[in-house]
Amino acid sequence: MRVAVIGAGSFGTALAKITAENGHEVLLWSHSRDTAEAIRQKQENTIYLKGIALPSSLRVTTDFAEAVTHAELLISATPTQVIREVYSQDDRAEKIHVPVVVASKGIEKKTHLLVCDIFTEVFGDKKKNQLFFLSGPSFAREMALKMPTAITIAGYATERLPDIQKVFHNEYFRAYATPDVIGVELGGALKNVMAIATGIADGLGLGSNTRAAIITRGLAEIARLGEKLGAKPITFMGLAGMGDLVLTCTGDLSRNRTVGLKLGQGMSLAQIQSEMRMVAEGVPTTESAYELSQKLGVELPITTAVYRILYEGKPASEAIKELMSRSIKFE
Repeated sequence: MRVAVIGAGSFGTALAKITAENGHEVLLWSHSRDTAEAIRQKQENTIYLKGIALPSSLRVTTDFAEAVTHAELLISATPTQVIREVYSQDDRAEKIHVPVVVASKGIEKKTHLLVCDIFTEVFGDKKKNQLFFLSGPSFAREMALKMPTAITIAGYATERLPDIQKVFHNEYFRAYATPDVIGVELGGALKNVMAIATGIADGLGLGSNTRAAIITRGLAEIARLGEKLGAKPITFMGLAGMGDLVLTCTGDLSRNRTVGLKLGQGMSLAQIQSEMRMVAEGVPTTESAYELSQKLGVELPITTAVYRILYEGKPASEAIKELMSRSIKFE
């Protein structure tokens, strides 16, 4: 199968590597000429996935039209906040008539739309059944190093899910399927917020008890918002819920946990972001999730605390104290 991967960051590159190694003809699109040239010259993404050789069959382009023309299946791995820009310019979405597997995670600023809703809005309802969404505990570097990984793929057209699973599935990368698009998307978005929270606690030196409490109560927040939006509760017990949450909140490769860790250690958000080349999706998602919770009347205390720290300048230690001093209640 001819596969086009849109987005040559670490995750897009890892997915391109996996699908190429699965025998597919892969063309990777990069918006950056520097990234594309590095891959062409060294057969390695020296900017986002340094030190990992890419298959010789994998090709790269900066021509979006070439990627779309090539594709029998398209994998989208762009940052959430630029999805609309990438696919709206030059009527790109209208020219895509193949299945699209989306690997972005987050909530769009201002509109408060999940990634699935952004794509449905940009591509149109008529193409809804060709949209699929990949999520679950998966660091790009470990995927690229062929460390055993299990993820979930959700889709509106459940009868087509097995064919999509087969594109990715191999001896080290296991793809499960679910029809719960909203649950998979919400779990993938809010786990980044909780990762910032656990990173803050770790940066403050608060220990394992605090980390466990944040992860567990964070899952409760995700499920609470999920129920409001129509997700299936069981989804949050699986790979796209608890699995991704634990990985992102505890793993050293987590960009969002790193942001929180540095905040807890006293760095400002502006300083942290100036040092990071890759996007930490949890930062804009925190703002969107907080605003969405206010609009829907859903209580998200951890998300609110992270929002206060990121966007209102509240000291992290004070935000933790406020969380712990909330009124007692049943779990």
